[in-house]
Amino acid sequence: MPLEGGIYQWAKLAFNEFTGFIVAWNLWLLSIMVIALGGMFITTNISYALGDAAAWMRDSPWCVSLVSFVLVSGLGWTGVRGLSLGKWVHNIGGFAMFLAYGALIILPFISLARGDLHTYRPLQIAAPAMSLFYCFNIFSKLAVGGLSGFEYVGILAGEAHAPARNVGRSVMIAAPIIALMFVLGTSSVLAFIGNNQIDLIGPVPQTLRLGLQSFGAAGTIASVGILLMTVRSISSMSIHFTGSSRLPMVAGWDHLLPVWFSRLHPRYKTPINSLMFVGAITLVIAIASQIGAGLQEAFQLVDNAANVFYGIVYTVMFAIPIVGAAAIRSGARAWLRLAAGCGLIVCLLAVFFTIYPIIDVPNRLLFATKVIGVSLVANLIGVTIFTLNYKHRDAT
Repeated sequence: MPLEGGIYQWAKLAFNEFTGFIVAWNLWLLSIMVIALGGMFITTNISYALGDAAAWMRDSPWCVSLVSFVLVSGLGWTGVRGLSLGKWVHNIGGFAMFLAYGALIILPFISLARGDLHTYRPLQIAAPAMSLFYCFNIFSKLAVGGLSGFEYVGILAGEAHAPARNVGRSVMIAAPIIALMFVLGTSSVLAFIGNNQIDLIGPVPQTLRLGLQSFGAAGTIASVGILLMTVRSISSMSIHFTGSSRLPMVAGWDHLLPVWFSRLHPRYKTPINSLMFVGAITLVIAIASQIGAGLQEAFQLVDNAANVFYGIVYTVMFAIPIVGAAAIRSGARAWLRLAAGCGLIVCLLAVFFTIYPIIDVPNRLLFATKVIGVSLVANLIGVTIFTLNYKHRDAT
């Protein structure tokens, strides 16, 4: 259904306006969290690109906050200009990602030929050396957090050319490439880092620097690769920024949010008020997430809360061909319902496991309480906003 607003519209038509609003609310919160993490990603990448002398940057809340401010300001300006400019940011980021991941994937083979690596088996199959609980934890995070996102372009369906045809084709082309990049990229990370501590915020730049340390121009080559990953991260956040501004706009069309969110820029016809609101909220979360926590712990806290929001969104999406409205469900074939059922189970697992941190934190119970509290309070706010605006709409 190529409708502006994407999954918000799908859930609304398959279930009801409340479900559609809560789905849009959680997807909006996810985007806010992703953008809020942007400062951490960019700062970490820049610090790796500049070398050991700049290692302090990724542990400095002040530096991360400054980078976050510059990043959000730039994304806001690009968002106001609309897809006429934003699409080029997205495309450049896509090409940068291919180059950076290409270097990451090829690097072990080069190191093996040079004798820097003794063995390298990228497609080796082995039983996990960790507990089943931990494996399911990682699996659910990868499934929902890493191998997802195709539905996001549906939000901009009203601004895209032939979305019903082109989006489907893009998924068929991209899915196997993404899977291969994940497998070979992870193999490369493990080949160079081994049993050492992996930087959860910047594993790719960490690997590039380690893998190129024996080369004569290692510093320069690694820095270029890391900067490419930085460009990719900025473009990804630009997509989230653009999409997150459209969700309040379409909710405003349905009078489930104030019409203020639907006001367009007089020249560029973009939701200017929604863009400013997204930028302000993002900065607040980006700075607040670092209070009283180490940078890695702050990343895990925000990332885990985002996984809960995304898990809720995907749970509803996978439920559409199974228990959605009869008019929509009737077109779903058996294989689609089976696939949706598998996806539904994985999403529920992801929501359950997301409260368990995969790094050492001072207090696991406190960490879990923070994630649960953030998720519950955020959704209660969404329910309250819907209820108030729904009653106001019916009264008028």
